[in-house]
Amino acid sequence: MGVTSRQDLFITSKLWSDSHDPENVVSALQQTLTNLKLDYLDLYLIHSPMKLKKGTRQPAKAEDVLPSDIKGTWSAMETCFERGLAKSIGVSNFTVKELAQLLAHARVPPAVNQVEMHPLWQQKKLRKFCNGVGIHVTAWSPLGAPGTYYGTDALTNPVIKSISSKHNKSPAQVALRWSFQLGVTVIPKSFTFSRISENFNIFDWNLSPEDMINLCNIKQRPLSIREGLDIAQGLSFKTVDDCEDVDP
Repeated sequence: MGVTSRQDLFITSKLWSDSHDPENVVSALQQTLTNLKLDYLDLYLIHSPMKLKKGTRQPAKAEDVLPSDIKGTWSAMETCFERGLAKSIGVSNFTVKELAQLLAHARVPPAVNQVEMHPLWQQKKLRKFCNGVGIHVTAWSPLGAPGTYYGTDALTNPVIKSISSKHNKSPAQVALRWSFQLGVTVIPKSFTFSRISENFNIFDWNLSPEDMINLCNIKQRPLSIREGLDIAQGLSFKTVDDCEDVDP
């Protein structure tokens, strides 16, 4: 008690995909606030543009997917914002096409789009679009989700390893610093104190312009994590051709 105040914390949560019906959005947020013993969130995100049947949890199946009504869902998100339950609202895992459709009817534009982004999946097209319309990009899995069944070998990439040796930094620090210098917020996940501390130690040094060029030229994965999983499970992306945000 007394270590910090609510104003010193930035707390984010998400609307799960089974609560997209407009009448469920505000109550879902209120339940989150009750669970967290809070009066408001700093940021509330739609977890995914994909709508699921009530009670569905991951891994979802094709028969769990319902027709999406992002217009109705976003209108209810705007109600959350207008009532002060969330200081800002945004989305997660939205493509350029999905963002454009949302912006066509939004009264309050999304403040953030939280997406997979790391040196092996750089989201160049999406970042350009978001920068142009004032949507901040936050990177989940900014280290490529090493050690997971769906992750990448980003931290063993020879370009990243070479630059990490040059700066006497870890590959993870190089990947995080790269995103930071691109103006992207990163939310790395770790349960290990030493790694958490290491991940914070990226603000007192810089990658050179040459480093940034070399990192930006790393060969990209053919699909994002979301796209690969969705195609495998027959969800919102059915084929590779549906994934219109693949970087050139």
